[in-house]
Amino acid sequence: MARTLSRRGFLRDSALAAGSLALGAFPHAAAAAETQNRAQVFFTRDISIESMLKLYGLVNRNISGRVAIKLHTGEPNGPNFLPVAWAKSLLEVIPQSTVVECNVLYNSPRKTTEGHRETLKANGWTFTHVDIMDEDGDTPLPVPGGKWLREVAVGSHLLNYDSMVVLTHFKGHAMGGFGGSLKNIAIGCASGKTGKNQIHQIAPDGKWPRGQQFMERMVEGGRAVTEHFGPRITYINVLNRMSVSCDCEGVRAAPVTTPDIGILASTDILAVDKASVDLVYALPEAGRRDLVERIESRGGLRQLSYMKELGMGTDQYDLVTL
Repeated sequence: MARTLSRRGFLRDSALAAGSLALGAFPHAAAAAETQNRAQVFFTRDISIESMLKLYGLVNRNISGRVAIKLHTGEPNGPNFLPVAWAKSLLEVIPQSTVVECNVLYNSPRKTTEGHRETLKANGWTFTHVDIMDEDGDTPLPVPGGKWLREVAVGSHLLNYDSMVVLTHFKGHAMGGFGGSLKNIAIGCASGKTGKNQIHQIAPDGKWPRGQQFMERMVEGGRAVTEHFGPRITYINVLNRMSVSCDCEGVRAAPVTTPDIGILASTDILAVDKASVDLVYALPEAGRRDLVERIESRGGLRQLSYMKELGMGTDQYDLVTL
């Protein structure tokens, strides 16, 4: 049975899990970290394209071949998703890279490929081709060790890529509590018609799921993607404009009340999401209150504990500050 974490217990465990390193000491510290089987999570408080690219350069050792850049391209006129210039900068430095998305399950212009493409134009994605991976259907990926899902349907174009860079706007989420790298690939790579329905398992009365089972199903969807790419996947979380609402809520998103924190990057999905949550919890009470309430009221910490149970990385990490 999963252990339920209190806020005090979570903060205590986070303090034990996370170290703090200065970049100047990195070569010796990195060797020690690897010996202890701890993950490295790189962190900067400077929220800029330049800092994002610097962090990417520290976690891109296995990225090669045809590269998918997975991010949220945004609902029409959404106020909080990452600016398109961030993706453009990555496209410029990563050979053979393509921004990828999938259609959505909820009511939105992005529910169909045609509407999705119109939304891309409206949001400024006119400088590059965005691959809507389920435009031509989907394909099943196995979920090793899944207790709810044996496979999940992802956009069929996913198989066209050798590597994936997961660029995530970290924020709250109406059902997941928070949306980090896990949510970005689990929900974001699942096909709109089949895969997202497999993960959400919408009830016959139309109610969308919440709680522990939803967290576990989402993690299992993410595991299908991480298993597919193996070491050829890396993660960047940007902690700014963190509404309690997901970017999928567009102009209906709740006002931002959580202060900007910075950018994190790692080759370990559990470590980067755990470090992101830890930094939110470390904020002064007034700054963390709304987002922590959203995380805890939805049982969002189960994302982290179930990723650990499925062997999707480690929650023991060293925070390497630039």
